[in-house]
Amino acid sequence: MRFVIVTGMSGAGKSSVLKMLEDAGYFCVDNLPIQLLEKFAALTIYGNEGIDKVALGIDIRSGDYLHKLGKILDELTDNNILYEILFLDCSTETLVKRYKETRRTHPLFSSSRINNDIETEREELEFLKKRANFIIDTSWILIKDLKTHINKIFVNNENYKNFFINILSFGFKYGIPTDADLVFDLRFLVNPFYILELKDKTGNDLGVKDYVMADPNSEIFLSKLYDMLLFLIPNYIAEGKNQLVIAIGCTGGKHRSVTITNELEKKLNELEYSIKTVHRDILKG
Repeated sequence: MRFVIVTGMSGAGKSSVLKMLEDAGYFCVDNLPIQLLEKFAALTIYGNEGIDKVALGIDIRSGDYLHKLGKILDELTDNNILYEILFLDCSTETLVKRYKETRRTHPLFSSSRINNDIETEREELEFLKKRANFIIDTSWILIKDLKTHINKIFVNNENYKNFFINILSFGFKYGIPTDADLVFDLRFLVNPFYILELKDKTGNDLGVKDYVMADPNSEIFLSKLYDMLLFLIPNYIAEGKNQLVIAIGCTGGKHRSVTITNELEKKLNELEYSIKTVHRDILKG
């Protein structure tokens, strides 16, 4: 029997994940009253031979009973009822955007700004995040990518490294990404913008890539950045961090930053972490 508790930030994709698990053969229940959790777990695990995979959605809608969940989980462990927790996280900036686009209200809807409701929810759920076996940050990933992660963990039972690296190319003229953990400035490299045949192309084009990488400083920078990340990532993981946003910028976010971002992705893929690359400003200007 595999018993999975799906939880996390409202708007981070919990309903989508439960649907994915249901399609994969899991018996799914959303928003079960927490006071019934222990009986439900015992019933599905010991009382029904026809069910071997269960997914249960629990979130901030549980209200005051949420504070009792930690004790109930401890009791499940004491009774040898095995469970896994999947926590879906998401940046406040992305959640605010999603709520505005869908015009839905937050479960903690109050008279204050939605940002405050989201941060309150984040604090309330912190104890579950600390207990989580798997943490997936959906700030940067598409539904199809999320499904890939879910299948890898809960369908194919593959080894899963619980750390996400988001590499973001950007243009300084459009502003530094507010959610970046590390920011690097590539404006010291040769600029294809001043080469007529390359000006209107991007770092995804072979000509621009070759031009940028022909600068000896490009390889030196990549090598030093890679070495630094080899040092930083294990230390971030040891401190409980599950996501790293690396922002790489040039003037317009179209040539140098795109090229180096793509090259860094190739090198980091060797580490077998979950990598997501976004070229924020590639179509601007």
